[in-house]
Amino acid sequence: MWSSIAIVCAISVASNLDNAGVGIAYGVRGVKISVTANGLIALISGVATLLAGVAGNLIIHYVPSNVATYIGGGVMMLVGLWVLTEPLRSRSKRRLGDDIVFTRILRDPMVADFDRSKHISMGEAAILGVALALNALAGGFDAGVVHIPVWLTSFGVAIFSYLLLGFSAYVGRRYAAEKLGNKATVIAGILLLLIGIHQVM
Repeated sequence: MWSSIAIVCAISVASNLDNAGVGIAYGVRGVKISVTANGLIALISGVATLLAGVAGNLIIHYVPSNVATYIGGGVMMLVGLWVLTEPLRSRSKRRLGDDIVFTRILRDPMVADFDRSKHISMGEAAILGVALALNALAGGFDAGVVHIPVWLTSFGVAIFSYLLLGFSAYVGRRYAAEKLGNKATVIAGILLLLIGIHQVM
């Protein structure tokens, strides 16, 4: 039981470290996120985790449990590598002019403030929520294939999403800790890799 709770906490933190980077960036630049907008972002992350977990649960009915464990761990490691290499791919895409809005938001959170009002509206929060929920898909899928309670995982991801975004915005506003926010993506990638390695060992 405690092992499952520890993995849920690790997945919840790793899935939401981009929230810390976004929150700090907004705090430093004076962009406000209301409680309602933050709640919507958390809800989107939780739902994304739940849907991915249900997909993982379906897969284990068709493959042996040990194979499912390797699949879940492999997905986590691949996503971890994807997150770690995002800065390199972003530079390449900028040179080629090939970029999508969700990638731009994660690279520069100010992109989500489309009207430059320094206030994240509900519509902007929905788009930001989808961008931030991408990491949660891997965590939810992994939980589904390794028999970790999907509802607990999705709840944990939603709670950590809300807390990390709100707290990091305060930290950025109070201490102007922009350099810390820039490291969030790297830390998230490393954590996802470690969770995946733990699953397959």
